[in-house]
Amino acid sequence: MKSIVGAAALVAGVAFVSAPAFAQQGVLSKAVGGYTFEEAAKEGPNTKNFNSKDGKLTFAIITHTAGNGFFDPTYVGAKVAADAFGINLVMLGSEAPVDDIPRQIQIINQIINDPTIDGVIMTTPQSGAYDDFVRKLTEKGIPIATTNSFDGKILNRSGISHTGQDASAAGIGGEALANCLIKNNVKGGSIVFPNTTTLGNVEVNNRIKAAFEATVRTLNTAGKLKDFKIDAGPQNIGIDVDANNIVGSVRTLIESRKDVVGAFAANGFVTPALGDAISQMGQQGKICAFGFDLGPKQQEHIRTGALTGSLGQQPFLQGFWPVMQLYLTIDRGISAANLDTRAQLVTKESVDKVGKRFEN
Repeated sequence: MKSIVGAAALVAGVAFVSAPAFAQQGVLSKAVGGYTFEEAAKEGPNTKNFNSKDGKLTFAIITHTAGNGFFDPTYVGAKVAADAFGINLVMLGSEAPVDDIPRQIQIINQIINDPTIDGVIMTTPQSGAYDDFVRKLTEKGIPIATTNSFDGKILNRSGISHTGQDASAAGIGGEALANCLIKNNVKGGSIVFPNTTTLGNVEVNNRIKAAFEATVRTLNTAGKLKDFKIDAGPQNIGIDVDANNIVGSVRTLIESRKDVVGAFAANGFVTPALGDAISQMGQQGKICAFGFDLGPKQQEHIRTGALTGSLGQQPFLQGFWPVMQLYLTIDRGISAANLDTRAQLVTKESVDKVGKRFEN
């Protein structure tokens, strides 16, 4: 029998080699450069004494609104990364439930003068407001990472890591809104884009514009654009609603148009208000309503039909990766590696698959 197997192997041009049971093939223990991978995987001996030289790394993360729950998973993600590498994490942010950029800037001003800080993570919702911080931190040799809101013109943009999504990702929601109208055979009506434009959040304003353009494009492709009145304000960045009476002003906007069949909101503040307004009017399932973020309120509204869907931007990653990036900058010299968290469309069919273990 052995001779038959051997002959068949030779005819087929195959050599059968019996390897010892204990000899695993292809295992690498050394790099081409001669060092061992075990050695290379260790933290640098001077890493913990970076900047403050106190034997530990301390990073600060500062957001522009810690009062509405959106950034809770961001802080959780940052803490997971910090705990994994023995980093002391200081979590800070405006206490307001809506964007409070002046308060955030006040906090950052305090942080940059703290001698124990070795790295800074910050959201940058207002273009041009953070250049002085970048300049001062750079002069001190402290690495910076931005997250969530993108300022394309920030000082040394090419040298600073950013984690988040481009505002154009909101176009996924605008497309979904148009497709909802088409699928439901809606013959016409108004589509509105409420937004707190006066708060000056450029990222949110750009999301509205992207969603508006995607809605127009999708309806036009389907030959339906002429049937709808689409209003995203005079600059296509949204119809301004009152931040101090957010639900009431969104409801007033919808009721004043009398024929609203679609709506889109662009952040974790206006989106729940859109759902609340639709619920108060008893219009669940009757308006193609989409929004941004996936906090508990948005998920509740998706389940009831007050919102048709909402876009998640992976806020857990928006905390986790910046901490990793700062650590890699200090320990490995790796910098400016961006992470695109994209936009995840969640509807009633998929809502129960998100929001697990504190992440929304």
